[in-house]
Amino acid sequence: MTAVTDHTGGQEPAEPVAAAETEPPEQAEVTEAAEAEETVWDDGLIARRVAAEEEIRAREEAYHSRGLTYDAPLRARLDAMRELVGLSRTRLDGRTLAEAGRVLDQAAARRGLSERHTVVAVAGATGSGKSTLFNTLAGVAISDTGVRRPTTAAPLACSWSDGAAALLDRLEIPGRLRRRPLQGPDPDPRLAGLVLIDLPDHDSAAVEHREHVDRMLKLVDAVIWVVDPEKYGDAVLHERYLRPLAGHAEVTFVVLNQTDRLPGDSADLVLDDLRRLLDEDGIALGEHGEPGATVLALSALTGDGVGELRDALGQFVAERGAAARRISADLDAAARQLKPVYAPGRRIGLSERAREEFTDRLSEAVGAGAAGEAAERSWRRGASKACGTPWLRLWRWYEAQRTGPAAAPDDSAPVDEEATARQRVEQAVRTVGDEAAAGLPAPWAQAVRDAAARGGEGLPEALDELAVSAALPARKPPRPGWWPMAVLVQALMTLLQVVGGIWLFGQVVGVAEPNLTAPVLLMMAGIVGGPCVEWACRMAARGPARRYGQEAERKLREAAAACGRQRVLDPVASELLRYREVREQYMKVLGVVPSVMGGSGGSGVGTGAFSVGSGAVGSLGRVTELSTTSR
Repeated sequence: MTAVTDHTGGQEPAEPVAAAETEPPEQAEVTEAAEAEETVWDDGLIARRVAAEEEIRAREEAYHSRGLTYDAPLRARLDAMRELVGLSRTRLDGRTLAEAGRVLDQAAARRGLSERHTVVAVAGATGSGKSTLFNTLAGVAISDTGVRRPTTAAPLACSWSDGAAALLDRLEIPGRLRRRPLQGPDPDPRLAGLVLIDLPDHDSAAVEHREHVDRMLKLVDAVIWVVDPEKYGDAVLHERYLRPLAGHAEVTFVVLNQTDRLPGDSADLVLDDLRRLLDEDGIALGEHGEPGATVLALSALTGDGVGELRDALGQFVAERGAAARRISADLDAAARQLKPVYAPGRRIGLSERAREEFTDRLSEAVGAGAAGEAAERSWRRGASKACGTPWLRLWRWYEAQRTGPAAAPDDSAPVDEEATARQRVEQAVRTVGDEAAAGLPAPWAQAVRDAAARGGEGLPEALDELAVSAALPARKPPRPGWWPMAVLVQALMTLLQVVGGIWLFGQVVGVAEPNLTAPVLLMMAGIVGGPCVEWACRMAARGPARRYGQEAERKLREAAAACGRQRVLDPVASELLRYREVREQYMKVLGVVPSVMGGSGGSGVGTGAFSVGSGAVGSLGRVTELSTTSR
C-alpha cells in the first residue's frame, strides 16, 4: 500500500493495488473465490465493518466540541451590556452603540463554538517573517515565503486538532486554505486545540489585505504580533493596532523575530526598547507572573527561541481561557468608548433647593402671595362688618348703593396678570430643566431638557386656570367663637346710645324730668364704647386673618406646585431615573456592582452613587439627588 499527501499536509492511504495485477492467474482465481465466499459467509468481515463504523462515530464524538462557557461575572457583564443597549436605543444613535452591539454579537457567536480550540492570529508587517514563523510552528511549509512582497495574500489556517471547522467558517477561511501541521510519530500534545491563522501584511499596499487583517483581528481569540529589528517601532503598528488594543494585553504576544541578524547583545537592547514602546502604548507586560502581554525574542529561520514560544502557546492554549478574556477585553474597550455618554462630569440631579426655587417661581406666577393678602383682607373686612357699629355699616351700605357695585373696590382679585405671563413660566421651566441636566452627558442632558420643555408647553394655561379659580368668590371665612359676644356688646353700645337719646329727647319736650347727666352719660358710653369695641375686634382679628391668608396662600402654592410637578418635574424625574438605570447597567458592564443604600430625606433606595427618594413626585418618587463619580 502506498501513501499520498492531501491538501491538509497529512497522510491518507492510497487505493490498494488490484490482486489480479500482482498475483498469478491461478492464485488470483482462488483469491477471488475465497473473497466471494468470505463476503457471503465470513462474519469476521461484517464485524470489521461494524467496528470501523463505530470507530468513526467514536472519533466524531470525541472531536465534537462543546460550546464555550463564560463564567458568571462575564455573563453578568454581557447581560448588563445587552440591557444597557436596549435602554439606550431611544437616547443614543446607532453609531454610538455600534461597537457595543458588535461585541454582543461576537460574544454570542463565539459562545456557540468550540471551547477546546483557541484561535491565534499571526500578524505582522511586510518582511517581518511572520509566515516563516507560522511554518516553523506548523513544522511544514504551509505559507509561502520569499522576497516578493506581499507574500501572504489571504489568511491561512492550521489546526492542531479536529473540530475547528465551525470556527474557521466563522473566520470565512475556505477549505482550500485550511491545513494540518506535520504529524510526526509523537505529535506535540501541548498545542492540541491550537488554531493558527497566518494573516496578510497589515501594511500591505493592497487594500483588501489590510481589510482581511482588520476583520480577522476582531474575530480571533489572541494575536501574535511579529516585529523585526528594523520596523518594531513603526508608527502604523503602534498607533493603529497596538495602542487601541492595549486592553487586550492578556491575549497578546509580541515576538521580536530575526534576532539572528543582530550581533552580540543587540537583541537584548532591541527587546528592552520594544518593551519600553509597549509600555508607552499602555500595554501591560506579563512579567513576574503578572497578567499581560508576552514579549519574546526569537529567530524563526534558525529556530532559536521558537521552543520558548511553543511552551508559552502550549500553556496559553491549555488554559482554554483566551476566548473569554478576549470577550472581556472587548467589553472593556466598548465601555471606554461609551464613557462620554454614561459618565457624568460632576454630581448630578435635581436638588431640593432647585425644586423649592421652581415652586417659588410658579407660586409667584400664579399670584399665591396676592391671593393670601386678599384672603386676609377679606377676613378682616368680615370682622369689621360683624363687629362694627351699625351706623358705620349703614353708611357703607349707603355709599355702596350710591356709587353702584361696579365702582366697588375688588380686593378679592388674588393674582397679578403680569405674574402669570407666559415668559415668566417658560423661564422657570428652562431654569429647572438646566438645573436637572447639569452634569449629565450630552444625550441624557438633552433628553431632560426636552422632557421639561414638553411639560412646560401647557403649564401657563394651567396656572391661569388656577388663578381664575382662586379669584372666584369663596365661602364666607370662618368666624371665631368671640364674634357673637362682640356683636352683643356692640348691640348693647348701640342700645345705650338709643336709650340715652330717647331719654334726652323726652327731657327736651318735657315728658321726662330734667336731668341731663344720666342721658348724656348713656349716650357718651354708647358713642365711645362702639368704636372701642370695633377697634378691639380689629386687633383681635389680626391673628386669625393672617392665618387665614397664609392658609389660602399655602393652598394656592400647593396647587401650583402640584401642577408644575405633574407637568414638568415628573417627566424630568422619569428621565433621571432612566439615566440611573442605564448608569447602573454601565457600572455592571465595568464589573462594578453598585451598593444599595437608603435614600436621604424620606423612604427610597439608591444604587451606587445615586439617591432617589419617594417623597413628593407621585408615582415616580422624588429625585432628591443623583450623584455619581466620574470614572
